[in-house]
Amino acid sequence: MCFNNGKHLKNYILAILIGLPTWYVIGVLVNLSNRFAKELYGENHIDSERAIMYAYIGIAIGDILIGLVSQYFRSRKKALLCFYLLCIASLILFFSGYNHSDEHMYIICAMLGFSTGFWAIFITMGAEQFGTNLRATAATTIPNMVRGALPLTNLLFLNLFQKSWGWDLLKSGIVTGVVVMVITMVAFYFTEETFHKDLNYVEE
Repeated sequence: MCFNNGKHLKNYILAILIGLPTWYVIGVLVNLSNRFAKELYGENHIDSERAIMYAYIGIAIGDILIGLVSQYFRSRKKALLCFYLLCIASLILFFSGYNHSDEHMYIICAMLGFSTGFWAIFITMGAEQFGTNLRATAATTIPNMVRGALPLTNLLFLNLFQKSWGWDLLKSGIVTGVVVMVITMVAFYFTEETFHKDLNYVEE
């Protein structure tokens, strides 16, 4: 039923797209942090596994706090927007001159993790787009679709920008990030606010 109705399909796709930054951050930037560090400031001793650990610590904290932010604003979209803005600021720091040492790289990886700690809210928003007969399906499949988008992000980052167009690692990473965030922000704009939504209904 998610695919045989235009409105349902639109809501389903939007719910997937608002979660894209998480796997761009983890799957590309943090996972390849040692390679980015080499491009940014040369010799380094970055351990990607350690960077991922710091990022996931940030994600865990962010996932807890975003619920409180949502309650404070009485809005899921406002809370999500706050974390998107933090993510953009962290991305700018990642590619900036501030990122000039291993210590700063680990700190920024933790900040990136924190700023993408909106997993719980984005799944909740996705589930709340649908009636009770589709809500469980949406809640279980949307996160997997977002994870499945990582190969497409890597295809854009590695195959198109680096191999086909010959861009270096930094330029490919920046442009991929811009593409991901633009898609996400457009999807966010068209996503329905669900904080005060009456969820006791069935999809026809």
